[in-house]
Amino acid sequence: MPSYDYPFNERIRTLLRLEDLFAKVLHNIQSDHQVNHHNALLSLFQILDVSERAELKADLLQEMDRQKIVMNGLRNMPSINQDLLNDVINQIDTTAMALRSNTVKLGQTLRDNEWLMSIKQRAVIPGGVCEYDMPSYHYWLALPAERRRENLESWLKPLMPVYEAIRIIMHILRGSGATTPLQATHGAYQQMLGGAKPAQMLRIEVEDAVNFFPEVSANKYAISVRFYNLDCSARPRLCDQDINFKMTLCNL
Repeated sequence: MPSYDYPFNERIRTLLRLEDLFAKVLHNIQSDHQVNHHNALLSLFQILDVSERAELKADLLQEMDRQKIVMNGLRNMPSINQDLLNDVINQIDTTAMALRSNTVKLGQTLRDNEWLMSIKQRAVIPGGVCEYDMPSYHYWLALPAERRRENLESWLKPLMPVYEAIRIIMHILRGSGATTPLQATHGAYQQMLGGAKPAQMLRIEVEDAVNFFPEVSANKYAISVRFYNLDCSARPRLCDQDINFKMTLCNL
């Protein structure tokens, strides 16, 4: 069942971007092909760019400390699986300790690597890392796959506590709301929002058989969802059918 996450603020937007980039890095590292390892390195550079624009480490630590307080408040409640609760709290403790133990700026070890930064500068130019532009990079790509993978994993390692923190926070966020079955009449659905605690993210799920995708516009007052039909040769067309879908309003 396809799902779509829509962030309501810049903090969640940043976490979703980083979650996507880490997933691409981890997937491409596992391959043996040069192109996959090239793509892994490009995604790693993008992680550096995104994390540099935000007080990411402080935000992650603050949120994990807050979630630990919430989780500890659930201890000994009969309706809560205590083994699962303890596991989440242990993950929070381990990840927070790893983040705090890194006293340098996030990604600084990579920024101090002059060779990597020379590739990063060239990578923003279309075709800028061709073999005649970067023969050293061409040489690295021709090394055995296991050697390249070891390099990539060592470059990624200082950032893995960030990934683990994001994984924990997004898992809690996605599981925080009640899922409601809804229908978009002629492809459109609107809902007013209220309450003292505004949602931080909207999650939409549609059945595999639904050949339409949602676009969302939202603020703290209202949500508007419209379904479109994909046409790869023209602009997406607004759906004129009634679409059944599920929606979850998520809040930490």
